[in-house]
Amino acid sequence: MKFNIAIDGPSAAGKSTIADLLAAKLGYNHLDTGAMYRAVAYQSLKKGIPTDDEKAIVAMIEAMDLQMTIDGKVILDGEDISDQIRTEEISMRASDVSKLGGCRKALVAMQQKICAEGGYILDGRDIGTVVLKDAPVKIYMVASAEARAHRRVLQNQENGLEADYDKILEDIKARDYQDMHREVSPLTKAEDAVEIDTSDMSIDEVVDWALKLIAEKTGE
Repeated sequence: MKFNIAIDGPSAAGKSTIADLLAAKLGYNHLDTGAMYRAVAYQSLKKGIPTDDEKAIVAMIEAMDLQMTIDGKVILDGEDISDQIRTEEISMRASDVSKLGGCRKALVAMQQKICAEGGYILDGRDIGTVVLKDAPVKIYMVASAEARAHRRVLQNQENGLEADYDKILEDIKARDYQDMHREVSPLTKAEDAVEIDTSDMSIDEVVDWALKLIAEKTGE
């Protein structure tokens, strides 16, 4: 029987990359919950809705046709916005809308419904503490702000996006502060989560470590 795996951590810690690779190796599905908040941020910007207008944001979410495909694409109202939601502007805006209790309630319900039967790897900020409290495997990924900024620069260069290291580093630190100090579901490590600092680790090393942890926790 397949179970769910929770991966939490700050922005640009490599959660989505590791979740993708683990899903492929285990035959699971990866649900990028952060991309769901980014989609909300993107739509609110497109429609000119202020990020502090909770009522309008929730109504907007209820009207959205948001699809998260198995191959990792984010489809909003029939449009593939996978690349558009990866800018630093959308990242900060996603942090803003994620402070709204109504927004989080709507998306958490959506996430729990999607992975109700197990077989999912979810990554985000509150997976182990809110979305998947009963997940048998919880990972908390961290890395220095400098290491994360460097990774984001490389990622943005590959995708043809803004790649100013100093600005990205500043944005990451600002995002960390917002995520850790928001009133609703702040970024925190679940008591039963296992922490790993990936600052000086390769992707393969992190994946190997995660696979060993999963085997230890589940006997599989």
